Amino acid sequence: MLKTALHRLSHWERLNFLLTNRIPRRWATLLMGRFSRIQQPWIRRASIGIWQLFAGDLHLEQAQKTDFQSMHDCFIRALRPGARPVHNDAATLISPCDGVLGAMGRINQTEIFQAKGYPYDLGELLGDTTLAERYRDGSFVTLRITASMYHRFHAPDKCHLQQVRYISGDTWNVNPVALKRVEKLFCRNERAILELDLPPEEPDVRATHILLVPVAAILVASIRLHALEQPLNLLYKGTNRITCDTHYHRGEEMGYFEQGSTIIVITGPELELNPALEQGQTIRMGEPLLIR
Repeated sequence: MLKTALHRLSHWERLNFLLTNRIPRRWATLLMGRFSRIQQPWIRRASIGIWQLFAGDLHLEQAQKTDFQSMHDCFIRALRPGARPVHNDAATLISPCDGVLGAMGRINQTEIFQAKGYPYDLGELLGDTTLAERYRDGSFVTLRITASMYHRFHAPDKCHLQQVRYISGDTWNVNPVALKRVEKLFCRNERAILELDLPPEEPDVRATHILLVPVAAILVASIRLHALEQPLNLLYKGTNRITCDTHYHRGEEMGYFEQGSTIIVITGPELELNPALEQGQTIRMGEPLLIR
């Protein structure tokens, strides 16, 4: 029976991979972006209904509003106050988003993993080997935001955003099936690198630096940052290095995916992952993710 179940799972994984990756990913993504914004009432209701059928419970009772103009409006929904309590222990940094914990652990020099047996170099992900060296032998954690989850992301602590690097790329699906089949997938996809400086807790102590790397995917290649005027998506034509001067409080909203995807959190060796966390576990924004 177990063998039959595993065979069925393998068959479904192959079908899932073919359906989501062997199509014109760019055009499918642009088309979905337009379709999701249609405000015609019956299309809106049908779209959200089908989405809930396949994605699972959207927990709309947590949303700030429940009357949505379109499927897109529902997807980027804000939550009511108090729906995500922020852990306030200064010895921790919080998760910037809701997500399922994927590959995580120590960075081996500058090598990290997207899945077991699928390594990639931090310099390739960031498009900058000098920046990668800053995080040598640090830690990383992959947060996969599933279709039914809350899609906004927040500051992991009091911090200063000085620069955003945008790297245009492909839109491979980032689900576990694809991560086990496509080498260096995160290094291929559309992504942004947010460099955050965290002020020291005590005088004469060096500031801490971390990176948030939102990675877009098929149907979801659009990242909206409140610090920028333009969204970062397949139609973006601006500079790839965008200077910022934005300060955030712990838990303050930084932006959102205009659909769901993944955020990779990268730290130097001065921070460690919360030892209570396990791969496959679901974490919510505001819960302890890193320890000073």
